[in-house]
Amino acid sequence: MDEVKNARIPLNGDRFLRELLGYLAESIQDVAGLEQAEGLVSIVGQKIGDEINASYRSALNVSGLDKDQVTAVMVDLKRRIGGDFYVIEQDEERIVLGNWRCPFGRYVEGRPALCMMTSNVFGVIAAENTGYARVEITEAIAHGDSQCRVVVSLTPEEGASGREYFSADS
Repeated sequence: MDEVKNARIPLNGDRFLRELLGYLAESIQDVAGLEQAEGLVSIVGQKIGDEINASYRSALNVSGLDKDQVTAVMVDLKRRIGGDFYVIEQDEERIVLGNWRCPFGRYVEGRPALCMMTSNVFGVIAAENTGYARVEITEAIAHGDSQCRVVVSLTPEEGASGREYFSADS
């Protein structure tokens, strides 16, 4: 029926998947709590991080990324999925990134468990290429902040906050 086929409905595959993930994260947070939801999203983030890391290494024809490449990969992968990440600061010990647009769009609001995707993907990529990473999301659109701020520390620090990631080779 052409009337239905031509109806102006804001629905496409990308929007559907964003809504699906947003509502899934919200449901898990509501039923099991934020900590459990973060744990489940972390499992998925680990797998995606491994795949993305392997994809970039293969595309760049390298066995490992250097620190500058790690930073560039973090920014690029988020750009490819609709984020607007940028480098605030980078040195031998840490990478600080900002973000004006979440890849999950408005569906991340009130669903901070989805931030674990960023934490895990960044943590896996950094740790697999530098040996260690600790990721702390100090600002998040999911929490109502106007932007995200992600600090990826590349050296261990006793008692520091954030989630730690280690290379599988360690």
